[in-house]
Amino acid sequence: MNIAFQKTRARAQAKSARAVCCKDGAGPALIKQWPALSTRGQSVAGFWPIKDEIDVRPLMKALSGAGQTVCLPRMVRKAHPLEFRKYEPGDALKSGPYGTAEPHKSAPLVTPDIILLPLLAFTPEGARLGYGGGFYDRTLARLRAASEDTGRPVFACGVAFDSQEVPNVPTDSYDQHLDAILTPSAFRIF
Repeated sequence: MNIAFQKTRARAQAKSARAVCCKDGAGPALIKQWPALSTRGQSVAGFWPIKDEIDVRPLMKALSGAGQTVCLPRMVRKAHPLEFRKYEPGDALKSGPYGTAEPHKSAPLVTPDIILLPLLAFTPEGARLGYGGGFYDRTLARLRAASEDTGRPVFACGVAFDSQEVPNVPTDSYDQHLDAILTPSAFRIF
């Protein structure tokens, strides 16, 4: 069985499981588990939740209130890395592809120090099963390559419900691993 087929099957199973088990309201728990609220001067990329994804908006609001620069991804075009644009709670957003909301192109560009990533499933070793577009894999690959020149590594933190942890997910050579996972019950570094 090839990897693409395995990933498609794993995505369907993860979506089905998340829809059944996971109700939101996790915002306060995510804020409590997040270790870096007091660290100033960092830029953190969040994401606008779609469908039954965990809602990171309360955490983004808390980070912004703690003096951190918050940004959101913006899709430039298909099969390319994402760009990140500054976001402050209350800013107007525009409709993006796949039901997302994203900042307007006029918002300032930001190179995040930390990226909070959405996902369908994750493993105890930090493998991430995304939605299949490869946007975050391309983005992390680009930022990690650039960090070799700048000395400023990006920190990739998946955000999920605890029940989204699975023993394994199919991976390919281009799949980027997480540095950490944030769930309503824990923050773990891999």
